[in-house]
Amino acid sequence: MTEANVRMRAGRTAGAPPAHSDPNSEGAALAATLDETMGALDSLEARLVAVADAIPGRITFSTSLGLEDQAVLHAIARTGRAFDVFTLDTGRHFPETLETLEASELRYAPLKIRVVFPDAQDVELLVARDGIMGFRQSIEARKACCDVRKVRPLNKALAGAAGWITGLRRDQSAVRAHVPFASWDEEHQLVKLNPIADWSLEQLEAYIADNSIPVNPLHARGFPSIGCQPCTRAIRPGEDIRAGRWWWENEDGKECGLHNRPKPKEAHT
Repeated sequence: MTEANVRMRAGRTAGAPPAHSDPNSEGAALAATLDETMGALDSLEARLVAVADAIPGRITFSTSLGLEDQAVLHAIARTGRAFDVFTLDTGRHFPETLETLEASELRYAPLKIRVVFPDAQDVELLVARDGIMGFRQSIEARKACCDVRKVRPLNKALAGAAGWITGLRRDQSAVRAHVPFASWDEEHQLVKLNPIADWSLEQLEAYIADNSIPVNPLHARGFPSIGCQPCTRAIRPGEDIRAGRWWWENEDGKECGLHNRPKPKEAHT
């Protein structure tokens, strides 16, 4: 199947829905078609073009500025399509992460990376209740911190979007082993897209090297997965690539809540 054919096929599915249609059914059908479409394309750039052609409305890309997201950002810049690129500034980033943000904007100008911040009052209430490092006291408290600093700002950034691009890969962790190329996100009412879902770490690193893509210098210091500074350490030889995230927890499948929905306790008292 040629790239042109799969784009046409996706485009037909993306047409205006008939009157009285179910938005969830329409969205799920579009996601299923895009999942097949993207899987039939080898090029990351071609997959992103197919997404842009198939989805009407604003398509967002949430970047954490890690290896995966830097590869997707590079491909987005090469397509020339108008994706809405944003990152979440939790207030707890490593300085190197902010330097990577600046380097990326300089490299891919005029493409801009919109910075989304948590609500100041929510952060103040959280810290007043749990303390400045209270997220280490329990899994519940840590998820409450992630909810205030990440999940709520993400929800604000995704509001009204028709598509959401991420850098999720299947071999990042056991929890992500079955990540599809596209799926319908009923909670956000959009198509969630994972254009490098099938990439191996070796494929990712080769793409970055071949294209001289700017990356966070912490990756070279044993940080394969980089989150907030107080919650991330370098991994040891033989450890899982996400072992450095919230390392004091023993819970399997640790996530911050951006790609799943834990139920943190409320920050408001």
